[in-house]
Amino acid sequence: MRAYLTAAAIAASLTAVPALAQDGGDPSVSSGFSGIYVGAAGGYDVQPNDGGARLEFDRNLDGRFGDTVLTGTGANAFSPGFCGGRARAAQGPRNGGPGCTKDRDGWSYYGRVGFDQQSGPIVYGVVGEFGRTHINDSTSGFSTTPANYVMYRQVNWEAAVRARAGYTPNDSTLFYGTFGPSLARIDSEFSSSQSTNSFTARGRQDQFGFQGGGGIEQRFGDHFSVGLEYVYHQYQDDDYRVRAAGPAGTPFTNAGNGGTVEGTDFRRSDEKFRWHSLRATAAFRF
Repeated sequence: MRAYLTAAAIAASLTAVPALAQDGGDPSVSSGFSGIYVGAAGGYDVQPNDGGARLEFDRNLDGRFGDTVLTGTGANAFSPGFCGGRARAAQGPRNGGPGCTKDRDGWSYYGRVGFDQQSGPIVYGVVGEFGRTHINDSTSGFSTTPANYVMYRQVNWEAAVRARAGYTPNDSTLFYGTFGPSLARIDSEFSSSQSTNSFTARGRQDQFGFQGGGGIEQRFGDHFSVGLEYVYHQYQDDDYRVRAAGPAGTPFTNAGNGGTVEGTDFRRSDEKFRWHSLRATAAFRF
């Protein structure tokens, strides 16, 4: 429901903008980039390398992460290590396992509505978008059991309202920059290859972030335009937690070496979910 309210608010704000547009003038003279437009954007999204990502632990549930999970003998239970991706097997790369698959990049698609105002060679306006991307991101840890523990996330939908400003040398080609706030629903999941402990996870968050980038747009006639656009997306995604509970005395429930019988909380070390988009755009201008 929040997604639809966001989209409705964007549409309402944009349809109110034409009252600010210039009135009158010779109808035979092109208005350049001034006016309302509707369109779409689609392309390919790529994530930055997160090979240093790891799982972090709060053993005594005091809200502070960075503890070491210990075995009954006092050894590091996660000595096989971590990797930025989805685990292929229970064994980690340091104890003979195949490691992790890479995080998946993917296609994205968005609908958009916007308004521009041209003053001489300067164009400024606002654009609203709603759509989704098919990227996903995982972080995995490996214990000496051996077992794997995987935290996974993907974008369910994304909405944004961005300002846009640029320069047109000839009323038909526009070079522009764009920046503004955005909102994304991020779905998170957890999985493990071990069954001794039970795991409780909180899984869906609506996170605020921002987008920024730029592009080029080319008009064809009075009503159509196409373009190429780059956009950077970033969200502070640090709310997802997983609690490992179960029988007393496991590495996650051992009260004798700094933990608590109530369990251990997990989180991922990479708190920002970010990616890059390169996409084509098309618009119909009224």
